[in-house]
Amino acid sequence: MPINIKSSFAFHLEEPTDLLLQFQAAAIPEQTLIETDTWLTKAEHIASVPAQDDVGERVWVRAQGPYKVDYTAKVQVNRQVSNLSQLAQLDPHDLPGETVEYVFDSRYCQASRMQTFVEDRFGKYTGGARVAAMRDWIADKFTYEPGISDATTTAIDSFVERRGICRDYAHVLISLARASTIPARYVSCYAPGVTPQDFHAVAEVFLADENTPGGGSWQIVDATMMADPAKTVKIGIGRDAADVSFMTSFGFADFQNSSVEVSETN
Repeated sequence: MPINIKSSFAFHLEEPTDLLLQFQAAAIPEQTLIETDTWLTKAEHIASVPAQDDVGERVWVRAQGPYKVDYTAKVQVNRQVSNLSQLAQLDPHDLPGETVEYVFDSRYCQASRMQTFVEDRFGKYTGGARVAAMRDWIADKFTYEPGISDATTTAIDSFVERRGICRDYAHVLISLARASTIPARYVSCYAPGVTPQDFHAVAEVFLADENTPGGGSWQIVDATMMADPAKTVKIGIGRDAADVSFMTSFGFADFQNSSVEVSETN
């Protein structure tokens, strides 16, 4: 069943400013872009470039004054969703090279500081069963509270506060997985069922999968429990939110508003 997406955001730039935008559904094998339409305010410079690991695209913009982005898409998700709890963990020496960076600490995900907690709390689980237990623990212990975190909030901050939004839930889950030497990355996405409707974020973990060439695959895991992996439309991926923000400004930008609507097509 196709997913309908409609998103927009607007901001004002007092001076000529460079921005890096990432808001379009990625054209990747696990999802088919049936229809897309992008409208950007005219600017001094606009150019699309490949995003992290070639998942999706980013858009460079250099502009001044009022600026608006409007985007619509219809996407068919083709992803095969495995039973997470049944998937094994790969030994570190068996990990593909492209997954290795996702076992290390990153700006918002200080996994090395969570190793003792992970072994104490989740030591009886392995592989996908451990990730599922981590997801369920976050969903049970955390409170979804918009406005409580900001661009400086790390996984450790959220772990202590036990509250936040999708970004924070994803950062904590990523950190817990990496503390178990399970590659984990941040995914920006659109998904029906997210409340309130907004750009969403989930984690993705790399586990053994005998049904996939190479013996391993990335599995979407949402600790907020709002996004169905079979209906989640990827925008991009990264080590954490710093890599895949829908708008990164290299100068001051007065953010004005945004809206996101995601629904299933009958």
